[in-house]
Amino acid sequence: MPLNDVKIRNLKTKAKAYKEYDFDGLFLLVKATGSKSWRFKYRFDGKEKLMVFGD
Repeated sequence: MPLNDVKIRNLKTKAKAYKEYDFDGLFLLVKATGSKSWRFKYRFDGKEKLMVFGD
């Protein structure tokens, strides 16, 4: 199920960073400090890549 604005705002911090998946490799990384950043995991030329969209 895709993440929406309400779900993202209600995410709580934990002792360790964790991921909340959206779809097709897109996920939100929630760090222990409380910051959240969008990340996209994909493959290019057979190698796994990670693109970060910021906090």
